[in-house]
Amino acid sequence: MLNRRELMGAVSVFALSPSVAWAQAKNAAETAVAAAKQYAGTEISIVWEAGLQSLDPLNYSGPKWEKLTGIKVKVVEVPTDQMFTKIMQDFRSGAGAYDALNVIPSWMPDLVRAGALEDLDPFVDKFGYREELQDIAPAYRDNQMTVGGKIYGFPDDGDVMLLYYRKDIFEDPKMKEGFKAKYGYDLAPPKDWKQFAEIGQFITDKMAPKTYGAGFFRAAPYPQYMFQERFRMEGGKFFDAATMKSTVNSDIGLKVFNGMLAENKFMPPGVEQWNFVDNLANFLQGTTAMTISWPPYGRWAAGYGSGEEALNWVPKSQVAGKVGYALNPLGRDELGVGFALAVSATSKKKQAAYLFIQWLNSKQTSLERVQLPYTLRDPFRTSHYESPEYRKLWPDAPAYLDTIKKAGETGLLDLSLLQQDKYDEAMTKAISSLWTGEDPKAILARMASQFDAITEKVGVDKQREVYKAWAAKPGAYPAA
Repeated sequence: MLNRRELMGAVSVFALSPSVAWAQAKNAAETAVAAAKQYAGTEISIVWEAGLQSLDPLNYSGPKWEKLTGIKVKVVEVPTDQMFTKIMQDFRSGAGAYDALNVIPSWMPDLVRAGALEDLDPFVDKFGYREELQDIAPAYRDNQMTVGGKIYGFPDDGDVMLLYYRKDIFEDPKMKEGFKAKYGYDLAPPKDWKQFAEIGQFITDKMAPKTYGAGFFRAAPYPQYMFQERFRMEGGKFFDAATMKSTVNSDIGLKVFNGMLAENKFMPPGVEQWNFVDNLANFLQGTTAMTISWPPYGRWAAGYGSGEEALNWVPKSQVAGKVGYALNPLGRDELGVGFALAVSATSKKKQAAYLFIQWLNSKQTSLERVQLPYTLRDPFRTSHYESPEYRKLWPDAPAYLDTIKKAGETGLLDLSLLQQDKYDEAMTKAISSLWTGEDPKAILARMASQFDAITEKVGVDKQREVYKAWAAKPGAYPAA
């Protein structure tokens, strides 16, 4: 018979066993850590976008996970444009080289149909994660998490296109007076693309070459996300839902292309070749008064993270404290790429991989990760937007987070079909041709023809099924 001391010792050992400890944890992060300790001494791999993104698991979350659980994390860095191919190659080979995955949500129908992603629902229920998933902003949770009603990925990056503008210029009394006299309405963040063009031209006329009205990244592949947003917000549909014939070659498509082309005239010379960094540098140096990009621009413009060695490529902001944040013209912003955490169907360590991504994605850990100045993970949870800690990071951080929250409630989902990369390539090439001076009508006709050829190759009936499911999501098309 055990004496009291022996009995208490036995109870302590029992309480600390993984099968019991995780069930008594206070939150999803603690649950994942407690359950994962049974795998101490093993290693899991995770695919991550090469570059700044990978500094999160390499420098922060990977080492912290190993310290908490004893599980090593091998980070497999892959360029974004190769990630889909690498994931599919590993799946088809059956090698199981990858355990956890980062996937762009628009790839998920392809990956799920192929069988490359593990259904996460059983793990979500086993480890009590369903409630915390409700904290993820609706646009991401409702659009980027499930395929066919099952969870295959955890939205993990609040990618959304936002409008950034120079408050000091927009609030300058002389500029306000002159603009109101010319156009009859107040100088403010544009509500539609007509206002955007009028404001941009006005600022250029008054301030160029020191400051131009706006600047955008125009080099491939970025502009196609802006096209997707504008085309739908102007009333366009990508396909006829019954026939699956492309409908991009339309009056709406032509209006959007002509608008994009005309805007270059009040932007700095050479804007057609600008990439992500060119556009960032010009805005931070004060050359442009408006731009549209992902959330990191807002942080870097405020000077957040300027002392980080990993960000020494980011020009020193000359506009800190002068930048305002707003929704894009017409009020529903493209979610624009994003990432979701998933588990490879061929992994030999599925539960360990799952526990790692639950911990990464949890309210507690994700709040730490989205505040890292040297990575590109953006706020994606309601708790991120409301975090007192985050809202103190720089003076305008509350306005920044409030704007991201609005965008995250109503954002537009990237087109997501089988072989989506082929449709993306067709849009990217079309816009590149637009900058060379080719006739917009001819470009749209060719793009529509390319869309139709891809659909035929995939199979009209098969693609119609996927398109119908995508179009039914709240972020697919704005309400009529």
